[in-house]
Amino acid sequence: MANLSLSLYLILRIYALLLLFNVSFAKTLKRDMKALNEIKKLVGWRLVYSWVGDDPCGDGVLPPWSGVTCSKVGDYRVVVKLEVYSMSIVGNFPKAITKLLDLTVLDMHNNKLTGPIPPEIGRLKRLITLNLRWNKLQQALPPEIGGLKSLTYLYLSFNNFKGEIPKELANLHELQYLHIQENHFTGRIPAELGTLQKLRHLDAGNNNLVGSISNLFRIEGCFPALRNLFLNNNYLTGGLPNKLANLTNLEIL
Repeated sequence: MANLSLSLYLILRIYALLLLFNVSFAKTLKRDMKALNEIKKLVGWRLVYSWVGDDPCGDGVLPPWSGVTCSKVGDYRVVVKLEVYSMSIVGNFPKAITKLLDLTVLDMHNNKLTGPIPPEIGRLKRLITLNLRWNKLQQALPPEIGGLKSLTYLYLSFNNFKGEIPKELANLHELQYLHIQENHFTGRIPAELGTLQKLRHLDAGNNNLVGSISNLFRIEGCFPALRNLFLNNNYLTGGLPNKLANLTNLEIL
């Protein structure tokens, strides 16, 4: 019985090692290698020194690049997370990022990115977290963000965005956290955001937003999951609507 248990243990051990070997040495998808090497040419020195070699997922000798997480899909490895924050990255938002079609997390907060978010961001259909706060991004938000159907966390605060908040954000049915404070947004807050059944946190403070507060709550049954609502330091008018009493989960206003 002891010999049988030992044999079974060794078989399972060898099988686990074979699986590990298979994952470790699967080829990285050329699309992702090309995209990240394009980004490597644009970013600051801190990343260049930590991104060694040509394969962002590691090649069996060199480790994966710092801030890059890969996963095996079929016979290939793909990049699923890019977390390069507080790295003094300068320049325009790297458009090559939008070629990483398997990304679930993009976190580039606290850098020095400028220019607009390109409309090609709409390609990243699997994105769950988009964190670009504390940069110097500008211009209007592309409505294509509304096509990121899996997006749950959207952090765009402390930038220089302007223009109206796109009503297409109401298409993000998985969205729970929306941070757009400390920008230069103008116009009205789209009442359509109230249809987001899972939205828990909405911070639109410190912008140049106008219109009546009542308009934000005009849709029946709006904001059913909302817990935190920040609208401070804007140019909103009118009194507090009675419909606020229907937000039974609200904790902070």
